[in-house]
Amino acid sequence: MPIADPMETSCGFVLVNYDSILLLQYPQGDEDHHTTARRELLEETGINDIVIDSGWRQRTEYSFYHKGRQIDKEVYWYIATTNQLNVTISHEHTNYLWLNFDEAETQLTFDQEKTLLRDARTYLAASGATV
Repeated sequence: MPIADPMETSCGFVLVNYDSILLLQYPQGDEDHHTTARRELLEETGINDIVIDSGWRQRTEYSFYHKGRQIDKEVYWYIATTNQLNVTISHEHTNYLWLNFDEAETQLTFDQEKTLLRDARTYLAASGATV
């Protein structure tokens, strides 16, 4: 019986700036998700001034095929806030958008991502944030 490949792990932020958000996902490279997400956020956007909300965490799973092989992936999501609006994107990206929650949801493809975003919005609204 073949041994299953281990599940890949990533982490990401729902990054909130007042009533705008960026959704960012990174491959897990450090011992803890916050360290990976902070490092990747700085490298890919230039944003370094964030506060991670320790009261919210979500996990999503999905599968995709790479070179004919199924890859199972899990992503741990966190909410972080920033006052930095200026983004300096890395060479890996061509563009970025700060969107409100409704606009961001229309950009998402998968129901699981839309549910995640709605969940973050509900959590932030309950904590008194402007969403």
